[in-house]
Amino acid sequence: MKHILVFTFLVTTFLSCQNRNETQFSLEALNDELINLQGDSVPFKSILEKHNGSTIFIDVWASWCRDCLIGLPGVKILQETYPEIDFVYLSLDKSEVAWKRGIDRLQISGEHYFMQSGRKGDLGAFLGLDWIPRYLIIDKNGGIKVFNAIETTDKKLLNNL
Repeated sequence: MKHILVFTFLVTTFLSCQNRNETQFSLEALNDELINLQGDSVPFKSILEKHNGSTIFIDVWASWCRDCLIGLPGVKILQETYPEIDFVYLSLDKSEVAWKRGIDRLQISGEHYFMQSGRKGDLGAFLGLDWIPRYLIIDKNGGIKVFNAIETTDKKLLNNL
């Protein structure tokens, strides 16, 4: 019986993490520091504030990530289809050099930031980053409309653009 309870707890915990659907960022996530292309450290909340009044498509990616590279053409199609949406890219590359090189090599237009604290930092932990690419939609008021999409064809993603 003890084994069944432990198994049930683990399955429930795993499934609840997979189905998280946050609607607001935590204070810790908002205060996490990212690096912009100029090398300045900026809190995540200032990135959101900069786009206040606009819908934001966030792509958490890395230039070494095969699935991110496979998904990139779909993101570029969304950019062409929805020019009124602001596209923000948060990189989990291993270094700033690799991040900047990836942006240039892949010709990714949009606003770019390097997640210096990585997956285990406050923003990464809030997002529960277990897979990338990871797409989020933030509404015009800063609320999270889509929290956990990993494909650009995800219906909940497309329904909230």
